[in-house]
Amino acid sequence: MPSFVEFETLVQIVPLTFELSALILGLLFGSFLNVCISRLPDHRSINSPRSHCPNCKQTIRWYDNIPILSWILLRAHCRQCKTPIPWRYPLVELAIGLWFLVLSVPIYRLCTSNWMTVDFGPPLGVWRAEQATTLIGLLILGFLLIGLLVMDWQTYTLPDAFTLTGAAIGFFLVCAQAIFLGPGQDEIKLNPRHSLRMSSPGSFVAKGNVFLTGPEHLVFGRLAAIVGVALLLLAIRAIYKAVRHRDGLGLGDVKLLAMIAAFLGFWPAILALFVGVILTAAYGLTLMVRRQATATTRLPLGTFISIGGLVAALFGAPLIAWYSSLL
Repeated sequence: MPSFVEFETLVQIVPLTFELSALILGLLFGSFLNVCISRLPDHRSINSPRSHCPNCKQTIRWYDNIPILSWILLRAHCRQCKTPIPWRYPLVELAIGLWFLVLSVPIYRLCTSNWMTVDFGPPLGVWRAEQATTLIGLLILGFLLIGLLVMDWQTYTLPDAFTLTGAAIGFFLVCAQAIFLGPGQDEIKLNPRHSLRMSSPGSFVAKGNVFLTGPEHLVFGRLAAIVGVALLLLAIRAIYKAVRHRDGLGLGDVKLLAMIAAFLGFWPAILALFVGVILTAAYGLTLMVRRQATATTRLPLGTFISIGGLVAALFGAPLIAWYSSLL
């Protein structure tokens, strides 16, 4: 039988192993993301050909394609032609690795909470499935936003393969989450005066009132959030074009914000937009002060909205709650 010290050591080692595994997995996904960043803006396949040097076209061997480590061992140069390998490659890999590492903490707690003492049947099993769906969504959202951040910065493009596909994935996960709502969340009150409650299809009080079940409220609410933020940006785009007689906002930015709303909801998407606009304005003013830009210079708004999306994903709930408390 293991001693207390041995058990305590095991308790400390297991989380570290889990987090290290998450970091390594994130680095691997970051390597794949680099392929997407390099090819999707040019509408090239991410499946073929195999990874190769863009200068000498030599296929990269597996031992030269290890995330971060190969970049360091090769001293940031191609083995064959000695062309410099940009900093973007290890930075993207590290960013995804850290994103997976950060989210591995709540994932580990979810996987191990009450592991030895509680049966995972309803309602705990349902609650855990709902939380797991949310965390999976955050992992995917971070992957997409970091990729879009870099692509818009380098090429001023936000590929539909990420934005529209991401919006579809986010909405699908919401639909899946609606299946696993916890106790009490599957019924909703829309008219407190008449105590309207809906616990099963066809079972309701106060006939004539409008009601939605919890899953319907979640799914339709998220759909309304997607449409709402898209219409908001489209209206801003139309007004700007009517006043300035030129496009000031790309449709890619509209799709990007709709994707964020699909994963996070309406107000977190608005927070992402707010952070993105503030950062874009600060960046533009900095360039103007340095005489590197004018009032008509194109800026990568999608990059800064993506940063805002990452902020909203990690800190959106407390920030929105804090702001609401001021009203």
